[in-house]
Parts: sequence; structure tokens; C-alpha cells
Amino acid sequence: MTKAVAHSRLWPTRAAPAMACLAGWGLAGLLSLACAVAQAQSVAMTGGMGSRALLIINGGPPKALAAGETHQGVKVLSVSSEQAVVEIGGKRQTVRLGEGPVSVGGSGGGGGGGSQLVLQAGTGGHFVTLGSINGRTVNFVVDTGATLVAMSASEARRIGLKYDHGEQGYSSTANGVVRSYRIKLASVRIRDVEIQNVEASVSEGSMPFVLLGNSFLTRFQMKRDNDQLTLTKRY
Repeated sequence: MTKAVAHSRLWPTRAAPAMACLAGWGLAGLLSLACAVAQAQSVAMTGGMGSRALLIINGGPPKALAAGETHQGVKVLSVSSEQAVVEIGGKRQTVRLGEGPVSVGGSGGGGGGGSQLVLQAGTGGHFVTLGSINGRTVNFVVDTGATLVAMSASEARRIGLKYDHGEQGYSSTANGVVRSYRIKLASVRIRDVEIQNVEASVSEGSMPFVLLGNSFLTRFQMKRDNDQLTLTKRY
């Protein structure tokens, strides 16, 4: 991770159009978009409430579920303070608190040796997916107009990034020019596909999702077929 420098730069993030679109949605629109994650089941644990686990399923809002309960095809088998055992598509998976999401055919805690992602468009034609940065769960929205993976300072703090150690500059957003920091992420992961050493921008503006920009996307060949986007790893 680079050290902060005295001078300032205007990073060409080109994230303003997507941020303007996101900023214009109401809460209901954002929740419906978050629920329109790729069709494969994906589950992350964000906390616990006694005998219930707070689970994010397919990028939706947290749902408190107890052992024996089922939501969106995910059955909870057992719950402890640090993990939940769930059944997805007939397969048993362990979801650990604070780790990346698990899905059918892959685990957030296992290897990221996959090579292809298939995403389905949700509300407004946007591709939203649950994933992780440095092992911490986030919601991504694909943005081919963003130069870098981009997120708000509040999201960066939530997942434990020391972004203020990065190179300082400014980014143009839907709300004008804001202070930003350019950093390098050790890992960006979606399901079983992991990319390491990804450049990112953290800005002080508001952003409801992490923008999955070209510092990640250019590592893939991209093919869109109507409402389906296929990303095939280049290297």
C-alpha cells in the first residue's frame, strides 16, 4: 500500500454517472436491486441474535434465522455465536461470521481458484453481486465506467481498510469533487473467483454499493447476452 503524498491529484474514476443513478434510487429501489443478485444462492453471516443468525442471502437485507428455518432456499441447520451451518441446494455449508460469502459449489473461506462468473441483471439492468474484499463481505455493482474499484470511506472503515495510508487525491462524483485515496486491495473475491492486488479508490462521498470498476473487470473477458453477463478470467 502506498504512502500518502503531500500533493493532490484528480483521479479519473469516471464513477459519477453510476453514482448519480444509485443516488437517485429510494430505499425500496436499493433493496430490490440488492435482492437481484446472481441467481446462484450466496450466503454471508453478519451477526447473531441469540439462537438466530443474521444472514445476507443473495445480497438482500439481513434476515434473522434460527435452526430449522428456511429462507429463499437456504435452510439453517445450526447456529452458534461464530458460525451457522446451512443447506443450499442439498449441500451443507458453514458460514462464518465476518468471512466472505459461501455459495453452491464454493466457500468464502476456501480457495479462490475459479475462473468464470455468470451474473444476472437486476433492477434497471444493473449487475449486482455479493462478494468480499480482503475477506470481508460487501455488495458490488458492476460499473464499466469506473476506472477503479471504488467505495465510500464509511464502507472502507467497516471492512477494516486503512485507506488514509494511501495516495491522496480527488475524485469527481455525482456530488462534485471529493477527497479520495488510492489504495491496493489484497483480494477481491466473488464466489470462487479471486483477484489479488486490485487498485481501488476510497472517497468521502456517499455510495450505497462498492463499484466493481475496471481495475477488476479488465482481468476478465466480458460477454453480455441479454440480461446475463459472463466474466472469464484472463490471468
